[in-house]
Amino acid sequence: MDNKKIGVLAILSANVMWAIEPIFAKLAYKDVSVLQTSTIRAIIVALTALLYALITNKGSIRVNKKQLGILAYIAIAGTIVADFSYLFALTKVPVVNAVLLGHLQPIFIVLISFLVFKEEKISRLDYLGMAVMLISSLLVTTKTRENLANLKFGTTGDLYVLLATLAWATTAIAMRKYIKDMNSGVVAFYRYTIAGTIFVIYSLIKSTIQISNIYQILIGLVVGVGVILYYEGLKRIKAAQVSSLELSTPFFGALLGFIVLSESVTIMQISGILAMFIGVYLLAKKEAN
Repeated sequence: MDNKKIGVLAILSANVMWAIEPIFAKLAYKDVSVLQTSTIRAIIVALTALLYALITNKGSIRVNKKQLGILAYIAIAGTIVADFSYLFALTKVPVVNAVLLGHLQPIFIVLISFLVFKEEKISRLDYLGMAVMLISSLLVTTKTRENLANLKFGTTGDLYVLLATLAWATTAIAMRKYIKDMNSGVVAFYRYTIAGTIFVIYSLIKSTIQISNIYQILIGLVVGVGVILYYEGLKRIKAAQVSSLELSTPFFGALLGFIVLSESVTIMQISGILAMFIGVYLLAKKEAN
């Protein structure tokens, strides 16, 4: 199997983790706050990443000062700013708005990559695959024509989602441009150790840190595995391809909802799922030299 297909499989596997995370989050939030859950999540992710790094990187987690600066940016922009902006936005806008705006990340990455990644060309197949994945995400997320027709954007909450999306896009670009060769476990370890330290300090100031249910730990394990898979994929394929493949997350969410929660699947969602397979094929297709 060529390197590109391995990267695609890694990102799709990470998307399964992103689809599982909200289920555990909903269960965890019944007993504890978002801050408490985010703090425990960061700690568990850091420990999971540390274990992976020690096993796959000859027991080393050493980085230089320049790399540490990039890792600090990824931690603050990707975990503190983006995650919290997104969580705050969810209290202000419908979930469908947040999901759809969050999936505009490929557009941000293409625009930024045009300025930063001049050596990383986006092929016609990539652009076509991105377009198909965006349409797939729209169909799967909105579910019905009525929901699609009732979509409205332009609130302050929508701006917070766009802020989160832009921040996530910049971290993907920073990782691929500056620390592409760094072990995925090391990247995830420093990202969540730095973010986790900030969460811990803030949690201790506000109240205390406690584990009230098993779901707080399960979220950390799921996200830890997902982040490592995400970085393994990002090493092998273009940043724009990675973010486009992340648009398959609603498909896995719908599938889990059908299997676990017995939720129905609409004709529009089925159409979106079929479109997703076409999009994945286009993005995974090996480019001509």
